[in-house]
Amino acid sequence: MHHSAHDNADDAEGAKVIPLDAARAWRASGVDEEPAADGDCLSRLLSFLRRRVTGDYEVDEFGFDHELTDTVLLELVRPVYRHWFRVDTVGVGNVPDEGGALVVANHSGTLPIDALMMQVAMHDEVGRRIRLLGADLVYQLPVLSHLARKTGHTLACPEDADRLLRKGEVVGVFPEGFKGVGKRFSERYRLQRFGRGGFVASAIRAGVPIVPCAIVGAEEIYPKLGEVPLLSRMLGVPYVPITPLFPWFGPLGLVPLPSKWMIEFGEPIRTDEYGPAAADDPMVVFNTTDHVRDVIQQILNELRLRRGHAFPPFF
Repeated sequence: MHHSAHDNADDAEGAKVIPLDAARAWRASGVDEEPAADGDCLSRLLSFLRRRVTGDYEVDEFGFDHELTDTVLLELVRPVYRHWFRVDTVGVGNVPDEGGALVVANHSGTLPIDALMMQVAMHDEVGRRIRLLGADLVYQLPVLSHLARKTGHTLACPEDADRLLRKGEVVGVFPEGFKGVGKRFSERYRLQRFGRGGFVASAIRAGVPIVPCAIVGAEEIYPKLGEVPLLSRMLGVPYVPITPLFPWFGPLGLVPLPSKWMIEFGEPIRTDEYGPAAADDPMVVFNTTDHVRDVIQQILNELRLRRGHAFPPFF
């Protein structure tokens, strides 16, 4: 269902929102503080609630509600990004200011919190929204499926990826999937297999650049020591993890450890020189996929050294 359209400036009438143009200016200024919001906070909140009740807001063909995402989701996640994980994001200039692009990142952390941190980094530091591609499991769970679509995510399938890229959106993908997010702590920062390269084929068909992205810090938030196969089969999930704190400390064991995070966007890898037909050439797709994986692994290795200790003192 489509509601009446409004742009980023209109979003500022709702609860505290960092519009994308303000995010770009803030990033360019090098200032740590968030852009100041004008007007009275309570009136903006009431205005936002009124629009939600009356249906005066917009969702796109995928179900993405950008006002809800900016006003609620990012506001909830931003303090974790800033103060718990203390994320440093570098290489933001490697993400194109406009037009389609495919951001390809490593996946880790037992629970996919890295996807949320990337969403904040893209909005606040880069000044663009990212449309993340999610696994089938996400869209088989009623509440999670609805929430994922509302916040801009969609199914990791070529059809959705192609449509978004051709519309000029930035699309994010974690090709390791559950193999990456669910690997043991002993395998940290070692990239798993990237699958068959469907994401590369989509980028080639659309002629958009591939931006490699490395995320350091997520591996330490829930150090996975093992899993409970019987329980995971009963629940129908890929795994139920055993960590130093979970399940021994119950719900408290689900609080992520405050590791220091760094996110780096690498230099774009061009695909427009291939031509759309190359998307059907298995060798081109395989070689490009392999190249993207190698680049991300190299950035990961360097970023991990630059990050240093996972749990630096809080000063």
